[in-house]
Amino acid sequence: MIYSILWADDEIDLLTPYIIFLENKGYQVSTVNSGADALELVIKQKFDVLFLDENMPGMSGLEVLIAIKQIRPNLPVIMITKSEEEELMEDAIGSKIADYLIKPLNPNQLLLSVKRIFDKKRLQEEKTNLSYQQEFRALSMQYQDKLNAEEWSEIYKKLSYWELEIDNTENKSMAEVLNSQKSEANAHFSKFVEKNYENWLQKPDSDTPILSHLMMRKYTFPLINDKSPLFFILVDNLRYDQWKILEVFIQDYFQVERENTYYSILPTTTAFARNSIFAGMMPSEIHKNFPDKWVHDLGDSDDDEGYNQYEEFYLQQQLKRLKIDAKSSYHKIIHQYQGKQLVDNFNKLLTNDLNVIVYNFVDMLSHARTDMAMIKELAPDESAYRSLTASWFQHSPLFDLLKKISAKKGRVIITTDHGMIRVQNPIKIVGDRNTNTNLRYKQGKNLNWDASNKMMVVRKPETIFLPKPNVSTAYVFAKEDGMFAYPNNYNHYVNHYRNTFQHGGISLEECIIPVVYLTGK
Repeated sequence: MIYSILWADDEIDLLTPYIIFLENKGYQVSTVNSGADALELVIKQKFDVLFLDENMPGMSGLEVLIAIKQIRPNLPVIMITKSEEEELMEDAIGSKIADYLIKPLNPNQLLLSVKRIFDKKRLQEEKTNLSYQQEFRALSMQYQDKLNAEEWSEIYKKLSYWELEIDNTENKSMAEVLNSQKSEANAHFSKFVEKNYENWLQKPDSDTPILSHLMMRKYTFPLINDKSPLFFILVDNLRYDQWKILEVFIQDYFQVERENTYYSILPTTTAFARNSIFAGMMPSEIHKNFPDKWVHDLGDSDDDEGYNQYEEFYLQQQLKRLKIDAKSSYHKIIHQYQGKQLVDNFNKLLTNDLNVIVYNFVDMLSHARTDMAMIKELAPDESAYRSLTASWFQHSPLFDLLKKISAKKGRVIITTDHGMIRVQNPIKIVGDRNTNTNLRYKQGKNLNWDASNKMMVVRKPETIFLPKPNVSTAYVFAKEDGMFAYPNNYNHYVNHYRNTFQHGGISLEECIIPVVYLTGK
């Protein structure tokens, strides 16, 4: 492909050596010696880039720039000037120029500027693919070793990094390779969790990760002080890769002081993991200490929020138990208007030591994608799903709230209760009418299933601190990208739920949770 350049400069004859240099590099260069002529030619012809002198008789470079952006808003403009005035640079940058060059020009400087525009995507794609290929083998070798929980977190972060990098390339040629590597990593990780989970709870040691019930004690409560309020924001169902997408918008307002991870307890659901976070207890301990508050998941509801009605109560009890004397508030945002009300009442929050805010939108989006064909079409894959999350955040009251916190130089913790995984492979299971409806875990007293190595079976729930509604209650957790399906109407069930985002089981995406500490800039 031959790219065409229009060069507007009142001393164009003096620039002949540069023009010849660019033509020898394969570019087609047209020239004019005034801004008016540049405007006229841009209307008549298509150009790939415009070199625009800032100081020309008649229309100035900035005047031409504004006029051209109205006619061809997507035409890249490289401003060329003798002036190094800061105000001029700011005006040019504010008018969305592609680059800014100062005379005397260097031929290689011109070439580099052009390449940044024309070849940026190609060069970035080649570099990304090459770099990932170099790391592919190292990662594959690494997760086959005996790893601890922290090392698995680092592997998941690296895989997420490459997923986002490849996502930004045009043809995503390495995406299939990465997906295959993630699947292999998940197979090893699931075995790791199955082997160690009970010991983490029964015999914790230095390699035991921070789990849901200890997360606030470890990462939140030590940051409470009487000098400035701490905002604890839990965005339900926010995966690590989604956090990295949101970070792009947040970084203009906050400094990331610490980015940690913790592990969600099993099952990786709102009903279990989030209650555990706020209570600072494992589910069986919550059930024992607050029997009138715990609601058993017995298959009578698909609404996770029905099991999370006492989070504020649990939080207050945990603060009291740990003897933390802090003035706190709790807000759960399910609807847009609730988020706007919270922003409107922001100043009241500044009087508290700790403000806990739960945002349910991402989880609701996940469920909507499962049930609504339109949402499924809008987000057919993980890349599109991340884009949908980013679009929501940009226009959300949560972003407005964060901006207000930043303006007050406030402090924020952003985290979640669990992640999610796109499910693919069905596992046949049979249960009675009281078996819960979750696709990634089942609890019941009469469970039967096909022999499968893609599930973890727990016949004694008390060993991992889970409630037992019945003496014979067992729990099973889907590993990797599996999903439970009933033999009745099997094909319809599988076709409906395959390729949807679910949580409750064991995978890198569900278990390894970001917890990020931010301070306002």
